[in-house]
Amino acid sequence: MDLEAVRTFVAAAEAGQFQEAAAELAVTQQAVSKRVATLERDLGVRLFTRTPRGAELTIDGQAFLPHARELLRVAERAVASVRPGGRPLRVDVIASRGATSGLMRGFHQAHPEIELDVVMLFDIEQAVAAIRSGVIDASFRAVAMPGRPLPEDVESVRVLDEPLQLLTGPAHALAGARSVTMAQLVGHRIWMPGIVPGTEWGAYYDDLVAEFGLTIEATGPNFGSDVLIDTVADTPALATFMSERTRLVWPADHGLRRIPVTDPTPVYPHSLLWRRDNPHPALATLRAYLAATAAGHEAAGTWVPDWTIRR
Repeated sequence: MDLEAVRTFVAAAEAGQFQEAAAELAVTQQAVSKRVATLERDLGVRLFTRTPRGAELTIDGQAFLPHARELLRVAERAVASVRPGGRPLRVDVIASRGATSGLMRGFHQAHPEIELDVVMLFDIEQAVAAIRSGVIDASFRAVAMPGRPLPEDVESVRVLDEPLQLLTGPAHALAGARSVTMAQLVGHRIWMPGIVPGTEWGAYYDDLVAEFGLTIEATGPNFGSDVLIDTVADTPALATFMSERTRLVWPADHGLRRIPVTDPTPVYPHSLLWRRDNPHPALATLRAYLAATAAGHEAAGTWVPDWTIRR
């Protein structure tokens, strides 16, 4: 069904005259008559009866009018759903408990008027494909992985360096330390079952091991953070890396210790990625918010892999 014909029918029905409908629609009276005739032919009924006073709806026209109005409302909602600014801003935060999720919570509190869809995609390849196709508007990622430069139509800006801390149980050899250096971690077993080969965080920890001679084990299934902290709490030989911004709650009898790492402090670099021609107005608001509120990066005494784009 031709929506322009439906729109013309509604205008004529509300005006009561084809001439007034033509003026409202900025078309000729002949165009109005032609569109109405086309619609009547498609429906197989007459919608108007011509009278000296203008055009009056037939019984069929009266029955069709509320449905015609609803058709136009549905069409407008369909257009609005994909119009920039008419749909939620879709942002990938990778994980719900990480620093980037915290950044988006802060953004939502600062701009409650902006609708958000927060999603969690697995790896950078999937995220970049979603950005380029328009499935999402932006993603927080560590870029660019060795041998995987970003496509030219994808922009990025560094927004946050996330310091790592050592998490130990109460019986670990380093549990009493106020801070530990990277050199002191050599020889200790650091268990991180969430590391997946081929991901950007996998590349990050590979470089961390190579740079400082650490022992990072990714063995065993990843049952999530609750099992990880339970195991670390009960196993004196194991520790793990945990971001200082990761929000976790554990039982008081676990006696876990979060210990700052220094000389240098390893930081995980987060960048915001988006498609250069993305027109969503809330994207510019998000970028401005991050520029004004996110912590700085490339601070003295910190370490990131050489392949990280520094901006």
